Amino acid sequence: MASLNYHHLRYFWAIAHEGSLTRAAERLNLSQSALSVQLGKLEQQLGHPLFERAGKRLILTEAGRIALDYADTVFQAGDELVSTMQGRPVDRRQAFRVGALTTLSRNFQLEFLRPLVGRADVELIVRSGTMYDLLAQLTAHTVDVVLANSAPQQDAQSSFRSHLLAQQPVGLVRRPGAAASPFRFPEDLASEPILLPSLGSEIRLAFDRILERAGVRPVILAEVDDMAMLRLLARDSDGFTLVPPIVVRDELASGALVEVCRIPTLSESFYAITQKRRFPNPLLAELMARAAKQEQS
Repeated sequence: MASLNYHHLRYFWAIAHEGSLTRAAERLNLSQSALSVQLGKLEQQLGHPLFERAGKRLILTEAGRIALDYADTVFQAGDELVSTMQGRPVDRRQAFRVGALTTLSRNFQLEFLRPLVGRADVELIVRSGTMYDLLAQLTAHTVDVVLANSAPQQDAQSSFRSHLLAQQPVGLVRRPGAAASPFRFPEDLASEPILLPSLGSEIRLAFDRILERAGVRPVILAEVDDMAMLRLLARDSDGFTLVPPIVVRDELASGALVEVCRIPTLSESFYAITQKRRFPNPLLAELMARAAKQEQS
């Protein structure tokens, strides 16, 4: 294979960061046609298209995202060389981009990402959003994995892969000393106030089915689609809260909350959603292997 033409790589790098041939050509003081020719030569040498067109915009392909990561590293190395020679500190890290559902437990996210937290050679980027937005980012190769508590719908055209990482029990928690008599589930929920996840949550839908079969209409204090907010409300309310214990792990350990009952037929699943790629981020394999080992133990 012929040696890589770093002029071509620099042109590609400029196009990728500018997002258009027009702006990159202006920045490089070249004609668009000349720049397009140079990009074509790089794609021919690498054997992969680096961009897809979406109207007037250029969208990186998977190969383009990988090439950009390498190009960033190459040109960052040049900057580091200058910095080193001038006695300035350098920073060389590998990026790992995570999309996390806004309703997902922060404690679970931290447990999954813990091996990367604090590593000097890793830049950890965590983005929150809806399932729709995060899957779009996964498709566009702007995140390496999506963490969620439900698997996306699959069809013959889908390229998503859902990896079950863990299943957590779900129970009712409340502040200690709030109840004077033993709690009966589900009967007492007809008169006792409760904080619930929103209707978009799978555990909420399953919980509602349990109460419906028992003929119980709960006294709902609040419906919350953010687990961090549900955790705060649980600490400040005298009512029950429906929640996986991992969400309030610290409060249970400190005694700020107590688990009143475990609901045996109810659990929450946690998934890592990936997309089939030729060039997966190697850090993802490390995390998935650790998660699989923990699930087996």
